[in-house]
Amino acid sequence: MSTSADRPFTVPEVADYERRRYRGLDQRLVHGREMRILRSLLGAARPLRSAPVLDMPCGFGRFSGLLEETGGRVVSGDYSGAMVAQALRRRTSAAPPLGVVTDAKRGLPFADGVFGLVFSIRFFHHLREREHRRAVLGELARVSGEWAVISYYRLNPLHRGQRILRRAVKRSRTRISMISGSEFREDAARAGFRTVISRSLFPGLHAQTFVLLKKENTKRSA
Repeated sequence: MSTSADRPFTVPEVADYERRRYRGLDQRLVHGREMRILRSLLGAARPLRSAPVLDMPCGFGRFSGLLEETGGRVVSGDYSGAMVAQALRRRTSAAPPLGVVTDAKRGLPFADGVFGLVFSIRFFHHLREREHRRAVLGELARVSGEWAVISYYRLNPLHRGQRILRRAVKRSRTRISMISGSEFREDAARAGFRTVISRSLFPGLHAQTFVLLKKENTKRSA
């Protein structure tokens, strides 16, 4: 995960982000809803047979405990080394924590099909170029042996309007990329994934959408 200036978070920035990000009532509601949706998607992906799980980008480890419930060895990956370090500190498993600093757009340092599940939440809306989304989806499909749980922001006029107003009032520079559901499904299929389940965070109100993907036997040609 990176800052708005497209550079990795530093240690002080990670601490500040973790402290304030889900402090407000609205964000606590979002967090609770996300956890319920993701737990249901991970349940639908069973059995994982204790296969390794990739959390990419892991951020400060908000979902580390949830992923440890799968029974698989969790590998935390992020563009920011400070984020990886914090995610590893939040782990509760008795096994030694595993983490890697990497830029998913440029490739992941793992063998093909090594993970039973790849997990990528709140990342794709930061990828403004379709070629970058396709590159990341392709890498996630390559290292996944079967499953993926991914979120993206589906086109939603109401949420788009809210974001524009928020930027105007708060002078926020944060911008997100919203795409249609058909575009995401097309790019996922191109990478070799089939959409199994799709769930909206708050239907009609919020653009964030969570999908459970299953890897097909053969990858479609570009």
